[in-house]
Amino acid sequence: MSLLDRIKSPADVKTLTRAEIDQLAVEMRHVIIQTVARRAGHLAPNLGVVELALALHRVYDSPRDKIIWDVGHQSYPHKLLTGRAEGFDTLRSLDGISGYPRRAESEHDPFGTCHGSTSISAALGLAVARDLHHEDHHVIAVIGDGALTGGMAFEGLNNAGELGRRLIVILNDNEMSISPNIGAIHRYLTKLTTSRMYRAFERDVFELLGKLPRLGRQAQEAARRIKEGLHNLVVPGVLFEELGFKYFGPIDGHDFDVLVETLSDLRRFEVPVLLHVVTRKGRGYGPAEGDARTFHGIGTFDPDTGTAAKGGKKTYTHVFGATAIEIAERLPEVVAVTAAMTDNTGLTPFSQRFPDRFFDVGMAEEHAVTFSAGLAAGGLLPLTAIYSTFLQRAFDQIIHDVAVQDLRMVLCVDRAGLVGEDGAPQHGAFDVGYLRMIPGMILMQPRGGAELRDMLWTAAKLERGVAAVRYPRANIPEADLPTGEPRLLPLGVSEQLRAGGDVAILALGTMVDPALEAAETLAAGGISATVVNARFVSPLDERAITGLARSVGRIVTVEENVVAGGFGSAVSECLDRHGLSGTPQLRIGIPDEWVLHGPRDRLLERIGLDAAGIARRASDWIRSTQRQYT
Repeated sequence: MSLLDRIKSPADVKTLTRAEIDQLAVEMRHVIIQTVARRAGHLAPNLGVVELALALHRVYDSPRDKIIWDVGHQSYPHKLLTGRAEGFDTLRSLDGISGYPRRAESEHDPFGTCHGSTSISAALGLAVARDLHHEDHHVIAVIGDGALTGGMAFEGLNNAGELGRRLIVILNDNEMSISPNIGAIHRYLTKLTTSRMYRAFERDVFELLGKLPRLGRQAQEAARRIKEGLHNLVVPGVLFEELGFKYFGPIDGHDFDVLVETLSDLRRFEVPVLLHVVTRKGRGYGPAEGDARTFHGIGTFDPDTGTAAKGGKKTYTHVFGATAIEIAERLPEVVAVTAAMTDNTGLTPFSQRFPDRFFDVGMAEEHAVTFSAGLAAGGLLPLTAIYSTFLQRAFDQIIHDVAVQDLRMVLCVDRAGLVGEDGAPQHGAFDVGYLRMIPGMILMQPRGGAELRDMLWTAAKLERGVAAVRYPRANIPEADLPTGEPRLLPLGVSEQLRAGGDVAILALGTMVDPALEAAETLAAGGISATVVNARFVSPLDERAITGLARSVGRIVTVEENVVAGGFGSAVSECLDRHGLSGTPQLRIGIPDEWVLHGPRDRLLERIGLDAAGIARRASDWIRSTQRQYT
């Protein structure tokens, strides 16, 4: 039996010998590598925090003590140590273990984290709740240097320092985001100033100066000023100290003994403390250590060589990236903006082709949108690429800083719809509703790669206002990749793909092809269906919608978005405006529930957004309305 097989709860970590801890760390890394190789997921960040997770569970008592892992990119070792090792091979699979901390999954996950920069605010809330309940346990937030770039992290730090509650924040610095320009000198001086020998020397000199009769208190004060000046120059702790935190570190995040000693010492503080640990992404796995950026979040790969499995098809993201370059070559005012997602939004080639016209602002979506608004106000045209789920964070900025001012901008909404294995908090299920409600917003979704290029080009050629193009995390068939010149699409005009007299199916984006397939199934059952590629949510093709309502008499809308407030709701409002509210309508979309993680096609099938599900829902509904109206 392996050591990991013996770990049923964090209490078991406390019983291990020092040698067994090292062996357990090796086993944990092996399991994480092998599992991610099969299931995909976040590899390098998790390999970097194995010793930290072990030390935390050696010192603290979860679930009594609360440990929050920011973003959740670092939570796999924590899952292995909290009773989930046996089922870890189901990671990110349908009905399996989530890739992020999830309250419903374990009592050891006190707060769900999937969007960055939330841990400090959540931990402060838990600490205040603890104090109001007169309880006595520790609350620990582990936040990476990338997540610390988000403004919400600093809001949490500011409030925590003001309230002064007992709280431990661990800054996991993998040397990729904080002070990268200081380099070797910074590392050398940091190592020197955090060593036990240096601390003892510092204390002895300080006391000695105070004992010299001619120097006394004046010398002590002078020594204190010199020490404080050097400390603030060398150690990046002055910011946290000014915010009201006791700052400790940096320390080696892979030195288990130092981690345990330091974490044990921090238990005695009754004020907010921040421990700065330095780790290496991908620790213990050569390919990930050598290319932590690629192995941060990766698809399936060969664990022996680190070679990623070849993706056979281009994705919507690939087409966006290529189109962004094409647009920038034609329009010199075009710039590209993203929020810590250069690779995953397909903008790496753009950043290489136009380095002066590309901006990755870090994990700060609100800033990304308002920064883009400033660029637009300065006469540029930003293509701002943000995942749908993260764009939610900038909803106010889209309204207040962009739309109200009628600024010219293109929102490139990646990962719209279900994102598969990343699960409920990451699904782009709400953007149709929260974007279409904004006055003047032009909102489009393509049925394939060629139409994505046309929509981006159409959006870029608008003379004023904000346009949003939403597109999924999905492959594109070879036959549907862009060719020739991009087309300008007439605004608010749909495309009828099939004619039928019993029902009109208005499908948006990814649902067009399943709707066409569903129409074939319906035809085999004696139901004739019109199928329309809606293209636009705003402005709607009201002429086509009202015409179909009058001629066909039944309307079904299909969208990969929540039904409430979505495309179907927009069609219903259109019918109402034109006095056609009595038209029978069926709205099909993401149901009123949290869709969990799993392969995207399996999730769509489960919620009835595949061809068979659309045909079944439409057929049952049509037959029920026939009985109702006969």
